[in-house]
Amino acid sequence: MAYKPRIAKSPTVRLLDLKNKSKSYFIVASVEVGNTTTKCILTGTSLEDGKTHLIRKTLSMTRDVRAPKEGEEIFGKTLNGVELTRKSVGEMVRDTLLGAVRDANLDIRTDIHFVVRSTGVVAGFDSPDEVGEFIKALADGCLMAGVPPNRMTPPMSISNLPERFRKYSKIEKVVFDGAVASVTPPTGSTGVEIVANEMEGELATAGIKEGAKWVDVDFRNPCISIDFGTTLDGRIISPELPYAKTIGNFCGYAGAIPDSIIQGTGMVDPDKGTALDVFDSSSIGGFTLRLKGKAIKEYSEKILNCIAIERVPRGRKRYGSVPVNSDAAEAINVVLIGCDVGDNGSDMDKLSALGAEIYKKHNMNFLFAVIDDVMAHVVQRLVKVAKQEGLVYEDTAIGITGRAGITGNKPKLILKYLDELGINHKIDENVVFVDDGLARGAAVMARCMNSLGTPFNPLGGHREGKCILGERIKLQNKGK
Repeated sequence: MAYKPRIAKSPTVRLLDLKNKSKSYFIVASVEVGNTTTKCILTGTSLEDGKTHLIRKTLSMTRDVRAPKEGEEIFGKTLNGVELTRKSVGEMVRDTLLGAVRDANLDIRTDIHFVVRSTGVVAGFDSPDEVGEFIKALADGCLMAGVPPNRMTPPMSISNLPERFRKYSKIEKVVFDGAVASVTPPTGSTGVEIVANEMEGELATAGIKEGAKWVDVDFRNPCISIDFGTTLDGRIISPELPYAKTIGNFCGYAGAIPDSIIQGTGMVDPDKGTALDVFDSSSIGGFTLRLKGKAIKEYSEKILNCIAIERVPRGRKRYGSVPVNSDAAEAINVVLIGCDVGDNGSDMDKLSALGAEIYKKHNMNFLFAVIDDVMAHVVQRLVKVAKQEGLVYEDTAIGITGRAGITGNKPKLILKYLDELGINHKIDENVVFVDDGLARGAAVMARCMNSLGTPFNPLGGHREGKCILGERIKLQNKGK
């Protein structure tokens, strides 16, 4: 069977349209400091059709953050050991945000309507709670860049919204109650987060919901989102109405796996190098793939033997270097599914050794073909565990975002291996691949906070169902 991946990429929008007061583009800046990259992505969502367009993207390597100064407290490290302080992170965020806004010929005070910040740097933390300190550093950077504080929090009333957006807001009918794109976060009665990169999973899920609109995949609930940045995050969502529940979370390693493989080649820094440093967007040719397919499979299996994918055992405080609270997850019936290499990355050196062997005997294109097969099987195994835990429904949609899941030949292989699980008879119509899931999710979150919904083109609710605005109104008015 010839698989045709549906890959969502947003078109850019003209500056002239953004500045046109008669057009209703809600402009959001998404600032993310990840283990590998630090990004600021500016998006403009047309409130007339609910689709998000790309304005500008700036990207730098997080490893280039300035070193801690004397007297500064180091509160965490990236997966590759880069030390971080609140001030250094804040300065990096400030420069990245201002650079993106300047390159787009926009003004940060008058043209940017909302800013959402997030981090994937969780491997150097001891518990999910400590991510809060990082979030404060991100906020510092936004304030240093000149972002007004009210552009980072939900408005108190419709009068706090720019006048041209008020007719699109439903804030007088429903208020933001924490659900993003009709999904509630997986927190118990104590409010304890069960995985450190929970916000990343929330944004990725929302972003895939929006991105799927561009390729006609209904990625509403129930669904599975998988974000393959350096670390793994994502959610498994139930079908309830009006708000679905998060019934599963992913955690552990993702892009760190190909990074470790590439570090063994000697072509990148052996400690801080990434697959991005040498990535070639051209896939290995079909003839070569057939000729060397057996060898590719053999190496892929060797690497996969080093990778554990399972339900996170109870009592674990860290899995795949990501801080987790498996006991809290158990208490609220959320299944944690993790991806590890050894015990919290203890076998990463084995991946590097295999990368060195493959590169020496073959070439970089062959090595990337192996990586594509490995990561596609990782997706298959993650979904297989979810299926075994009873979390996959007949109409569950699956969305993939992140560099280690949508590049090269991975999308076609992912469709092939997911099809082998027999979870859906039309796999192409139920799986979507989305670029910049986090940034799209930031735009969605900003709209949710401002109650800027599009009932005629909903993001929330059940697949193939209607808008849930009426049910939300009834729920919020219940008991009044």
